[in-house]
Amino acid sequence: MTSFTTLELQIDGAVARIWLNRPEMRNAIDDVFIRELGEAFAQAEAAPGVRAVVLGGRGPAFCAGANLNWMKRAAEFTPEQNLQDAAGLPRMLRTLHASRLPVIARVQGDVYAGGMGLVSVCDVAIAAESANFCLSEVKIGLIPATISPYVIRAMGARAAQRYFLTGERFSAAEAHRIGFVHEVVPADALDAKVDEVLKNIAAAAPGAVNECKRLLRDVTGERIDDALSDETVRRIAALRASEEGQEGLRSFLEKRKPSWVSR
Repeated sequence: MTSFTTLELQIDGAVARIWLNRPEMRNAIDDVFIRELGEAFAQAEAAPGVRAVVLGGRGPAFCAGANLNWMKRAAEFTPEQNLQDAAGLPRMLRTLHASRLPVIARVQGDVYAGGMGLVSVCDVAIAAESANFCLSEVKIGLIPATISPYVIRAMGARAAQRYFLTGERFSAAEAHRIGFVHEVVPADALDAKVDEVLKNIAAAAPGAVNECKRLLRDVTGERIDDALSDETVRRIAALRASEEGQEGLRSFLEKRKPSWVSR
């Protein structure tokens, strides 16, 4: 397993835990962070038996956005170098978004700028009550461009209109109200809630979970027409006939646990 400098990867049975681990830098994003996070997800996906990934942060912040030293270097880049450098973050976000595994954000602390992008590409986001959120880019003359497709999907266009333009900080309760996070709990209940979500994922058919992720990517925002309806019919028919689908139906009729659930 690769050794990382910006994070930790722990694989324990069916769960891979990726810890952003530069607390002294508030887990800020830079080119090394981007490369290593993509590599960690690739390793988690390749590990046999892994059913889900938990993305968490060490220290007081989950992720405070871009590393200032990285931004200073970028200020000296040529336009072509800036384009190449800026492409790294969206490429990494696509990797997380397209992961076949369910990804849970364990948000223990503040989430700023690019950190908002990380949370928004996760399938489930659980936040501590004390966490704060901010799309702060406009405060320093920038825009949340590369994270915007994911953040807008997560919080909705109306909320994005406010928080993209004002750069104001908002609470975990507000993040929950606008749908950016799924649940808010006391800090000491965070791990229990994450474990609850993991337990539900473990009870679901792994192939069906993977196909649900693909379905969400392919159907969200699409026009509801004959072509889309035909595609959804094709997918459910294929899963009904699959080995996993047949096992799920048999286990239901026989009143027993399916093969993917531990006895």
